[in-house]
Amino acid sequence: MATKKRSFPIRLIKLLFRLTVYFLLITLLWVGLYKFVPPPVTATMLMDDNGITKDWTAFGDISPNLTRAVIAAEDGKFCSHDGFDREAIKQAIERNRQGGRIRGGSTISQQTAKNVFLWQGGGYFRKGLEAYFTFLIEKIWGKKRIMEVYLNVAETGIGTYGAQAGAQRYFKKNASDLTKIEAARIAAALPLPKKRAVIGASGFTRRYGNTIAVRINVVKNEGLDSCIYK
Repeated sequence: MATKKRSFPIRLIKLLFRLTVYFLLITLLWVGLYKFVPPPVTATMLMDDNGITKDWTAFGDISPNLTRAVIAAEDGKFCSHDGFDREAIKQAIERNRQGGRIRGGSTISQQTAKNVFLWQGGGYFRKGLEAYFTFLIEKIWGKKRIMEVYLNVAETGIGTYGAQAGAQRYFKKNASDLTKIEAARIAAALPLPKKRAVIGASGFTRRYGNTIAVRINVVKNEGLDSCIYK
């Protein structure tokens, strides 16, 4: 009996070790594959009752105006952080302690990791996986690929995903032809694409879009996109 009691913890440890190895191998292969292959679908898309409209577009066929607009709106330190903006995370924690609407400090890298490999929603387990996948894509993909994937999987409207689908839906043109104000309008709606209007925006969304349009030049002139456009 004593031998059996001692062997159970050993078997459990071995099982956990094998599961950990399998998890690491599978996730490394998964992330490595998506460095070259467009993610075919995401959990967010599959759970969207409004259907899926998307059209994968190579990074070179997306207007720099949109790239700079999302950096201005979502992650001004995109090119300088390692996937995590610790200052923004700290500020978000402090704001959330004060109550009111919960705010996050997620970078574009974190949002990409969540959108591609995970599901929407909170919880420490999901956030832990998000941090793990963020680390992997930063090391394996690099900044340009992260931005390319982000601009193709981000929800840009109801049942609409990616830059090309958004450009066609709102402006009847290709993502490569977006003007600064058009790109800014899309970027302004990104946090709440089901609630914020891109066409005919008013109030905060319109003002925010105008601010982003101005910041596009700042991103370019200050080299905040230097990791993408050499």
